[in-house]
Amino acid sequence: MLVFVGYALSRWGGWPTTVSDALTRFTFAVAIPAFLFRLMMDFRSLPPVDARLLIAYFGGSLVLFIVSRVVAARAFAMDGVSQTIFAMGTIFSNNVLLGIPLAKIILGDASMPSVSLVVVFNSLVLWTLVTVSVEWARKGDVSLRGLARTARNVALNPVVGSILLGIGFSFTGLAMPRVVTDTLGLMSTAAVPMSLIVLGMGLAEYGVGQGIAPSIALSLLKLVAAPLAVYGIARALALPPIETQAVVMLSSLPVGANVYIMARQFDALQAPVATSLVLTTALAAFTTPLLLVALA
Repeated sequence: MLVFVGYALSRWGGWPTTVSDALTRFTFAVAIPAFLFRLMMDFRSLPPVDARLLIAYFGGSLVLFIVSRVVAARAFAMDGVSQTIFAMGTIFSNNVLLGIPLAKIILGDASMPSVSLVVVFNSLVLWTLVTVSVEWARKGDVSLRGLARTARNVALNPVVGSILLGIGFSFTGLAMPRVVTDTLGLMSTAAVPMSLIVLGMGLAEYGVGQGIAPSIALSLLKLVAAPLAVYGIARALALPPIETQAVVMLSSLPVGANVYIMARQFDALQAPVATSLVLTTALAAFTTPLLLVALA
């Protein structure tokens, strides 16, 4: 419903994209980092995390990336760059604007260390993967400059930075002044609803246009194959329930807006990716809760 509120404000309420951009910037740069920092500054008192969840999440993502490239090549005759964007759409979830608030609401605070661990590595691993794959498709080699640019962008990401700073502060043993804690708490309260509202506002900017067939294929792979691949590896590793629920939930989420950024940056598959953003967000409202019920 909150996603729909944001969508309605932009689509029918006459709210301009400048408002959407400003609210998105506030949510991404202030509200969510405040929420994550406040949570992670108590990292030492939170339940321990089984780091093997990274193997389950990114191992499943790598398997599906390879499968999706084969599907893109054989079913839709895409070139190397388009195959990469298509495959990235099947594994790059909306972990920040949707994953963090849903984990907080549905799985509780106990899941947040697991979610934060995936968020920290997600951008670095997947942006590196797409950079390597696209550069190889275009030039047959990979430049260190492209990898360095990716690492720099991830390091400057406020979401990743807030998690790392919060964990660092937790190990200092210092007590945060109450006025600071209360202020962070108020901003944190805004993070969950604002994330979902600005997601809806962003969706209003995309349309369901060309490339319906590849969009449907991408959506099915994202919402069905991705969580199954991650769940299979999690079961093989015998991950604890909370880590399993966290990584499967994240893998079942809609296509992340970063994939559209990738499509624009590399000038490939923009219309199908935009369509899949809308389709997967609408469908995930049903598939993700059903998946979590099945896991429970």
